[in-house]
Amino acid sequence: MNNKEVLAKNLGIKISQVEAVLNLLSEGATIPFIARYRKEATGSLDEEQIRSIEKEYTYLENLLKRKEDVIRLIEEKDMMTEELRASILACEKLSDVEDLYRPFKEKKKTKASEAIKMGLEPLAKKIMSFPTRGSLEELASGFECGIEKALEGAKYIIAEWISDNAYYRKYIKREIWNHGSIESKLKKNAQDEKKVYQMYYDFSEPIKYAKHYRILAMNRGENEKILTVSLDFDKEKIFEYLKGKIVKNKDSFVVSQVEEAILDSLKRLIYPSVEREIRADLTENAENKAILTFQDNLEHLLMTKPIKDKIVLGFDPAFRTGCKLAVLNSYGQVLEIATIYPHEPKNEKEKSKEILNSLIQKYGVQIIAIGNGTASRESEAFVADAIKGTNVLYNLVSEAGASVYSASPLAIKEFPDLTVEKRSAISIGRRIQDPLSELVKIDPKSIGVGEYQHDVNQKELAEALGFTVSKIVNEIGVNINTASSSILSYISGLTKKTIDSILKFREKKAFVSREEVKSLAGFSDKVYEQAIGFLRVIDGENPLDKTRIHPESYELANRFLKALQLDVQKIGTSEFAEALSKVDVKNMANELQTDVYTLQDIVDELKHPGQDYRDKLEDIVLKSDVLTIHDLKEGMELKGTVRNVTSFGAFVDIGLHDDGLIHISKMSKSFVKNPNDILSVGDIVTVYVCGIDLEKEKVQLSLIKE
Repeated sequence: MNNKEVLAKNLGIKISQVEAVLNLLSEGATIPFIARYRKEATGSLDEEQIRSIEKEYTYLENLLKRKEDVIRLIEEKDMMTEELRASILACEKLSDVEDLYRPFKEKKKTKASEAIKMGLEPLAKKIMSFPTRGSLEELASGFECGIEKALEGAKYIIAEWISDNAYYRKYIKREIWNHGSIESKLKKNAQDEKKVYQMYYDFSEPIKYAKHYRILAMNRGENEKILTVSLDFDKEKIFEYLKGKIVKNKDSFVVSQVEEAILDSLKRLIYPSVEREIRADLTENAENKAILTFQDNLEHLLMTKPIKDKIVLGFDPAFRTGCKLAVLNSYGQVLEIATIYPHEPKNEKEKSKEILNSLIQKYGVQIIAIGNGTASRESEAFVADAIKGTNVLYNLVSEAGASVYSASPLAIKEFPDLTVEKRSAISIGRRIQDPLSELVKIDPKSIGVGEYQHDVNQKELAEALGFTVSKIVNEIGVNINTASSSILSYISGLTKKTIDSILKFREKKAFVSREEVKSLAGFSDKVYEQAIGFLRVIDGENPLDKTRIHPESYELANRFLKALQLDVQKIGTSEFAEALSKVDVKNMANELQTDVYTLQDIVDELKHPGQDYRDKLEDIVLKSDVLTIHDLKEGMELKGTVRNVTSFGAFVDIGLHDDGLIHISKMSKSFVKNPNDILSVGDIVTVYVCGIDLEKEKVQLSLIKE
């Protein structure tokens, strides 16, 4: 099978779909564009599938290139056999190719290479023939180095031969993986003052079933020189296996020498490298799962339902430096900034209440967004008390990354005259108005919805999270007249040059049509094609410009409307939507000589032009009073918001200082393999209190009503 056939088989799709994606990518099409506007070519593959094709095909091409290089290098040594060639071509992993190439690779100075220089290779070959006549002394005599040194050197050569055998290595690696354990112990004289790694002081788990978050925890503990991590496996079984494969004649007088060579090969050469490979495989698998968890959490966070058309007050809590307030209009523009000192050391509670309430009355504030960092719960209590008797509600907002944004060049450029804390208050307020638009300004790694994000491959994490943000931004689309440079940077096909062109045009006047974008600097036909469907003109000249319908399909959309005798100017009206709901898309596609995918997308957009997918989601939980841990009782039913999902459970904000934990065992009466199958970041859930630890201020929650 060629690589395209392998890929189609691995992903469970047709070869034609793989070929279509690869062709489009080679022509410069972006993943969001292909997923949205080339469904007829790909069979409606989504962004994740298209990305998998791109990544897997690159890996398979690199694998094939390495196979070809290895075959060429072995052929140059005139040592290639048809069996070896077939084995190399059948490899599915780069590591398997390298194992087969190992015997032919030019080696650095080794004990075996030194022995070969001493002319001891013939002796090693004689030993491996397992002679029965004569003695070791006779066999090893005649060498300048003496009998003892000659035998030692010959054993080094044999040990290297054994180590270079790809089939032995494959068996040993499989044996250790399937039947071995990974263990960790507290390192001698190590300091773990906060007992962070206490459960790993004397820990063991089967390698085959090792949980990825435990692997990452052990790796971190090892890097911090607190833990010693090792693999434990049946060395005797592996030795007996090799002995059975290598010792051809048990009656030979060289058997003990060969057994010593086997033990040396295992201990000095094979075990260290195979253990490194297994540890690397465990780490790679763990990192991949952690990155997938982060991606999934980030996607749901970015898709949090925005609170539109509300006056919001962003509240950045603090003690000594005071709480920063930022009043924002419904578009996120700053109306006023203030600082209050309701907490220690100043404790100006009454004065702070007066300032807060005057801002509420002056601007008609409807919602207060409180950052969940230092002094957040004290600030929550203060706000709840201050707004009594009003219709104002509040919500605790994750401020992860707010400080990163506030000190960034982007924030400085946007608010050059404000302090970092005041910018942070603005960011917190905007996060409740439009989470996506605000969160795209922050490095995804700083948003804090993953696990062990600092322990995984940072390049792969950045790529995965960048892909996730791009996927969501393009899925929702942007208003070209209001979108920030941050969110525009994720739009399909756009570059810094084209974004600058958009912003420069907007300084003079608003866009009234998508057509105007064509003339901007940097917008080649290809760039325009890739980007324009995701850039919308809300109140433009052409009603289709506010939809996700690509301009390349306007002619088709107009023919479709003409066939139904509908006026495009009435797009979005109830009668318009009602008429569209009666359309048989398949028949109409045949009539208009187009594909069903494109026409279905056109119909959906005409029914709900420019609809924000997030509007269909559940509203976030707003509060008017404080809940304390002392108010809780086991069995109590509460509403909460999922803040983070990990491999062992989910953390839910129920209004306490710390989020409550729903352990994986409390998510369903049935077995749950992955918490992400049950919950996602941003979900509004009903939970039941199943455990209260007043001393540690920890609350255990359950999705199961007992």
